[in-house]
Amino acid sequence: MDPVIIVGGGPVGLALALALARQEVPSVVLDEGPGTDETRPARTVVLREDTTALVERLTGVPLGAAGTRWAGWRSMRRKQVMREITFDDTEPGPLHLAQHVLTGALRAAVTGEPLIGLAVNSRLDSLEQEPSGVTAHTRGPQATWWRGSFLVGCDGPRSTVRKLQDIRFPGRTAVERHAVAALRTELPWPDHALLHRLPPWRTSGGSSGEVTGRPLPDGVWRLDWLLPPGKDLVTPELLLARVRETLAGWTGGPTPPYELLDTGVHTVHHRLARRWRAGRVFLAGDAAHLLGALGAQGLDEGLRDADNLAWKLASAWHHGPHETLLDSYQAERRAVVAGRLRAADQALPLVRGGAGLRAVVPGSARGHDVLFTDGHLGRGALGAPGAYTDSPLTPRHIEAEVPVDTPPGAPVTDVLVTAEDGSSVRLRDRLGRGALLVVLVAPGTGVWERKHWVTAGIMPRLAAAVTALPHPAELLVTESYPGAAAHTVLLVRPDGHLVTALNGVRPADLYTAAEATLGGPARTEATAGSR
Repeated sequence: MDPVIIVGGGPVGLALALALARQEVPSVVLDEGPGTDETRPARTVVLREDTTALVERLTGVPLGAAGTRWAGWRSMRRKQVMREITFDDTEPGPLHLAQHVLTGALRAAVTGEPLIGLAVNSRLDSLEQEPSGVTAHTRGPQATWWRGSFLVGCDGPRSTVRKLQDIRFPGRTAVERHAVAALRTELPWPDHALLHRLPPWRTSGGSSGEVTGRPLPDGVWRLDWLLPPGKDLVTPELLLARVRETLAGWTGGPTPPYELLDTGVHTVHHRLARRWRAGRVFLAGDAAHLLGALGAQGLDEGLRDADNLAWKLASAWHHGPHETLLDSYQAERRAVVAGRLRAADQALPLVRGGAGLRAVVPGSARGHDVLFTDGHLGRGALGAPGAYTDSPLTPRHIEAEVPVDTPPGAPVTDVLVTAEDGSSVRLRDRLGRGALLVVLVAPGTGVWERKHWVTAGIMPRLAAAVTALPHPAELLVTESYPGAAAHTVLLVRPDGHLVTALNGVRPADLYTAAEATLGGPARTEATAGSR
């Protein structure tokens, strides 16, 4: 069986290659660059809890030392503190790190993975597909043809894959523009991110009245100033004036010492590809969507694309393609990103509407603050991980289904579980291996050794039901799960989304739910493409 061809050597393409390798699927990454990343302190990413855990699973490297996990969040308007949030172990803050550091960690993991080939200086210029696979041609020092089972375009906003497939990419250009600076200094809020709207010191010409400060390791901060609409150039003199007045305003005195490390202009576009699948060709990351207004981070969604697509491609690679399963990638991920874009587009006129709107809508300033907080912290419609409630993989009419605090299609809570080997691990640690997860809620099992309870009560019957499922599955046990009664059985997808919760051991219902998760009953010819 031919490897999966991944076009693009950025974070999403590298993450997808690693996710496939964890499921024993080979891939080749076609990177048009030299395989090295420019050091840009002002180009950073914010990862939420779920995507941080995903990258750490894929790389085997804790990211905490490479970035700064926010200790808190503060939002201000003029001189008033509108909201303060403190993060702790029960609610970890987002992780902020330089993008070249993230890409470097992924690239190092790819280099040590024998199932992944990395071809640098290889720019795609044509591709062809037929029912049995995809052929791609690259130009460069070693121009050549590549043969793959599937091809995934992770090649950014100007995606060659998308253009070769003639897929439209409509949306809005320059929704927001920000002047950006990375600098080393001391601010009054160590490790706390800050959004300040309408700061009282606005004196530099053309100031828009909104600045964000986000901490990085070693005393470095990234500052973003929202620019007014238009294409006015950000001159070095104007940027330095903003740096000085902002630092002086926040410290309450003269401008403190600082070291300017990097600058730039960040332009936010909102676009959504019409199709994310064309036969054996898929789009992911910025090739499929662009978003980022109001603090939202597009890379989070790109990594979730990779996590969603990897287990479906792995199933198709090992067992033959199932069209419903492969189609579900577009149905699920495009719907989630479209929802995020709609929420941002609806919120932008409200928060950028000027004083006239605030004068007629009581409490609107605090309502705006909620929207900003959601976008920056990964909450609500602007930032929370999406739920696949209308997925074509959702099982229908399961009589034994019971409600828990996680709705079907939403990401599961990361509870402590006992694995089949008796080890105690986090539920997230068992994700991404290609197997379905069956989790039994059994209070009290934690005080007994596994050998005492694995053959007692309902366990033998549940173990037999798991073995009979139409897809590899792992049986786990947890002391408790939010909203679940004792003996509730949870079925979880390889990407961590809940399929269903059943009232006790129901082998027929469990099988039906697992079959639906795979796209329904397999066709008789589905194994024709297996290796």
